[in-house]
Order: sequence, then structure tokens, then C-alpha cells
Amino acid sequence: MQQKADHQVPVLVVGGSLVGLSLSLFLGRLGVPHMLVERHAGTSIHPRGRGNNVRTMELYRVAGIEPDIKTAASLLADNHGIMQTPTLVGDAGEWLFKEMDPGGGLARFSPSGWCLCSQNDLEPVLRNGAQALGGDLRYFHELESFEQDPEGVTAFVRDRDSDELYTVRAGYLVAADGPRSPVRQRLGIGQSGPGDLFANVSVTFRSKLLADVVGDRRFICCYLTNPEADGALLPVDNKENWVFHAPWHPEHGETLEEFTEERLQRHIRQAVGAPDLDVEITGKASWRAAERVADRYAADRVFLAGDSAHEMSPTGAFGSNTGIQDAHNLAWKLAAVLGGWAGPGLLETYEAERRPVALATSARASARSVEHSHPGFAPPPGIGGGKGGGILNIVLAYRYPQGAVVGADPSQPVVPDGMRLTAEPGSRAPHLWLRRAGERVSTLDLYERSLVLLSDAASSEGAAWHAAARRIADTDGVRLDAYRIGAEADAELGYDAEGDDWAAVHGTSADGAVLVRPDGFVAWRSPGAVPDPEGELRQVLGAVLHRR
Repeated sequence: MQQKADHQVPVLVVGGSLVGLSLSLFLGRLGVPHMLVERHAGTSIHPRGRGNNVRTMELYRVAGIEPDIKTAASLLADNHGIMQTPTLVGDAGEWLFKEMDPGGGLARFSPSGWCLCSQNDLEPVLRNGAQALGGDLRYFHELESFEQDPEGVTAFVRDRDSDELYTVRAGYLVAADGPRSPVRQRLGIGQSGPGDLFANVSVTFRSKLLADVVGDRRFICCYLTNPEADGALLPVDNKENWVFHAPWHPEHGETLEEFTEERLQRHIRQAVGAPDLDVEITGKASWRAAERVADRYAADRVFLAGDSAHEMSPTGAFGSNTGIQDAHNLAWKLAAVLGGWAGPGLLETYEAERRPVALATSARASARSVEHSHPGFAPPPGIGGGKGGGILNIVLAYRYPQGAVVGADPSQPVVPDGMRLTAEPGSRAPHLWLRRAGERVSTLDLYERSLVLLSDAASSEGAAWHAAARRIADTDGVRLDAYRIGAEADAELGYDAEGDDWAAVHGTSADGAVLVRPDGFVAWRSPGAVPDPEGELRQVLGAVLHRR
């Protein structure tokens, strides 16, 4: 049944913060028309959500905006590590870790790196990128209600400036509308987890003298542990603009009104250890940290992404990164279904893949808050500090034991103990530098708009895999690219360094093949030749894409 509406779009995105804007960017890159509505008048004005992990930066690299983000983040390019100290005066305290990538080992795994870019700087880059691709972004427009039927969603949106109410007919609705998601509540989807963890008041302030107190300690964040005035200090420009997170205890009856300018100035001076510090308060906003995951990520044609689907402790910046990666996972699946080269069942794999990742990651985020003794956090029973250590396995090596994959081991944990990126089905495909038409590219640069089959250029079996993929792409309507890798003149991709071996990196042989999804995750691999490569590949594609 086709509903009459003022506007018709394949996808309606509700919420225009980091996750909604990222989804708009990814959909635009995939050629999916969409509308985004955001109730606020513009992008974020508060410097928060600054930690963009390496996986998120890989996604932005492929989407073409990594250089713009690095430019926006240039003021904090030299800031690394987290400190913990009772005072910033003198040499007290210790580094919880001093470098994000000590020794430069990350380059083995990724063409990208960590990037410290605050939300108020990142969102305009995302907005500009999405608008340049034709995204219809509507700020100061608010979703009031919606209705579903078997063929789509009818949404009622209010222009908050003119007070006009209009209707939008969409094939699908994605709610990226925050932790108190009205869409999730309307759907009646519950949440599981420990719940509220702690609350802070985030204060922006100016101080010209604080840079002298900090000195050459270029931290991302400093936990100040004076029991009379604890908190977290974050630089904005390393000169005179700063953020301070002061613990807030509403559970003890403490109100926001009690955080007066005078109290905050006194608290910051005492926390830093400089009683004469100049402190000019320029803004404040309250926030609550929580650990909750939605019981479902979808209801028919409506999907949850970002904070509407999961809340996490801020330590490690897992929440925003997990949400951005939700958006990336969902974007290619929506594009495939709307484009007719995948069946609707593919969208069911969104929850099957992303919800277990959120459960594992949110638990790790809370454990990291315990490890770092985050100011204001008194962990409830059942939340421990774990074994500590690095987080690269959580960031890069998480996997999908079930979903749009064939051959994944469902008994394996979502987050492994160590770093293994050897192209097991369900894992993020390995990074390897290659040459394409003289240009140096990462294997990760190949994955965005289509499925990709990799095979060997020197092997006759590799040629058979390649030919089978090309025939399927031509006859079956599947977006499928195929690349032969090797030193041969007719190879689509050559090696960047002598001794490289794509098959060894991908856990297969020169007679095998690897199928990678548009989001860079391995869908399937064959360890060697098969009697009927075209039949095998067609069967695999049917299972991955839920084609009937």
C-alpha cells in the first residue's frame, strides 16, 4: 500500500549527531537517497566525544574525509595518553599510558591511526561531506510520531522554526536519536545491563595560566584525584581553552543548580592544585554514564543505531565509535536491499552482528573505567577491572560469529583475547599495501560499494575464481568486483613490497579465494580450488545476501 506523503525517500534518519551524520555520509557514498532530521538547530557546540579509534578512521578514510578530519583535529595532533595525578603542580602522578601506538606497531594492521577530534569539530566535517553527496539534512526539524506498514514507514515531522507539520514516507527509518530515544520507547524495546554508572557536569572554561601548569605534558585526558576536588581535565587547544568533568551525585540529592560558577571555579583550582589559577567558565552541560544495550535493534522497518541501541561508559570512547560502526554495518545492507541485489533477510543480520559487539564492548568500557579509577565512578557489584592491557583487539579484532557470513565459528568469542586478523570469516579483513595502476592502496580501500573477491594472478585456479565472479556480476545483478593479486602484468593489483603474499596474509592458498563484504568484513573464504567455482560462489552469495 503506497501512502501519500509530502516527501518520499528510501531512508529516513532520525538524529543528526555523530552516528546519524555518519550514516548519512555512508548512505550518500552508496548512492542511497535519504533525509535526516535533527531537533537541534545545528551541530554540537560542546567539545566532547573526542576519541576516534583506528577502525572508525578506516571507515572515514574509505569515505574520503579522513584528511578533513585530521585538519579539524590539528590542534590536538600531538596529544597522547592519559595521566592520573593528585595535582598538576610539580611532577606528581603517573601515566596510565603515554602513547596510543608505542613503537608504531599499528601500521602492521591498518593504514589509519587514532585521531583526537572533538565532536564539535568532527560533526561539521561529517555534515559537509554528507551534504556534498546530496544528503537532505534538516536541522531544527523533529520527528513527532511514525507508523509502520508492510511496505514502509510514514513519519510525521515538525519544522520547529515554522511549526509546520509534514509527512515523510520512507522505506526504512533509522533512529540515531540518543540514549533516551523516543523511537525506541515508542517501539516498546527494553534495555538490559547494569544501568546508570555515574554522572558528571562537563564544564568548558578559559585559563591562560593553566598551560604553564600543564607544561609539556600533552595528554588526552588527566584524571585529577584530590579526594576533595577530583575530576577529569581535557585540553581543547593546549593554550587557554579546556574542559573539566566534575563528579555529580544526583543519587545523593545533589542538584545541577548547586554547580554555581563560583563552586566550579573553586573546584577546578583545587583539583589542579593552583589556588590562584584564572578560571573563566564559558559553559556547562550535565551527562550520565550508563551501561545498557537494547534488547532488540530493529522492529520491522525501523532500526536503532548508536546511543539509542547502546550506552557505554565514556572511558575509551567506545560508545561513539561503536555507534559509527553500527551505521557503517547498516548502510551497506540498506543499500544492497534497496538496490535489489540482496534479499530483505540481510537486514536481520544487523542485530545478529552488532548487538553482541555492543554487549562485549560496553562491558569492556565499564571495566576500563574501573581500571582508570574514573572520577565519580563507584562500580556496582559485578563490574570489575578485568585484566587491563591494550584495547586494539576490541577496536579492530571483534568479529561476527553469526550474520551475513559463511564459515564463521559460532563458538568463538566476539572479542578475542589477542590480535588475529588473518581473514577468518566474520572478522575485519587484513590490511596489506598493494599497487593499483601505480598508486599505493590498502586492501581496505577496495571495500565500500560492492562485495570483492580476491584471488591469485599466477594461479590457474585463481583465474577460475576471478572469471566466475565476473560472470556472476554480469548475469546475477550482484554488486561484485574481482581482483587478481600478484606480480603478473595482467594482475589488477600488484605487490607494494618484495616478499608480500596476499594468500598467506588472508589465511588461504594461491588456489583459494576470499570474499569480502562492502564493510570490509570477510564474508567467506575458500582454502583452495573447488570443482565448480561459479556454483560455489553463487551458493555463498545467496547465503550471505539472503537471495532466494
